[in-house]
Amino acid sequence: MRVTYSRELQAKAFLDSIGVESFIPMHYVPVEGKHPRHQVLKPAITSLIFIHACQKSITELKMTKRELSSLRYIMFPVLDDNNNVLRKDILTVPDKQMENFIKVASVYDDRVFYMENLEFAGKPGQRVKVVEGDFAGVEGTIKRVKKNKCVVVQIENVVAVAIAFLPAAFLLPLDNEKK
Repeated sequence: MRVTYSRELQAKAFLDSIGVESFIPMHYVPVEGKHPRHQVLKPAITSLIFIHACQKSITELKMTKRELSSLRYIMFPVLDDNNNVLRKDILTVPDKQMENFIKVASVYDDRVFYMENLEFAGKPGQRVKVVEGDFAGVEGTIKRVKKNKCVVVQIENVVAVAIAFLPAAFLLPLDNEKK
């Protein structure tokens, strides 16, 4: 979901307080100022929050809780065979895809980076499963990013995150048809 006016941290804090599972992709940003250079943990994608609940529950929370009035559904177009827009649906992320994304995005170091060019992230590549290391169990696609082979985990039409380096021995090829 989108959160207006960059209030995603306030929305997450409120959701946590009422027991609703949510996730905000975060990363460290270098800050310079009066103090020596240091890093601050900030949202990686401004105004984005993932909420694990059914649409009915989210709509009810939006309508009854003032603290969540800033939440907005992300809509995506449903196309026919000729690429004409039939309607717009609310974006829903499958659980397995979200689990993969959270497992990678929860690591706050140089091995993980967010991709701005989603068209690039969507190009076909070999589907793999990470079988060893910190990212064991994560499924993604091998892509060449910045002249390096990376495993990219994507939430279609929203965001992609890449694992910068994984030894080939840690990867198990999967069927290309399976998602």
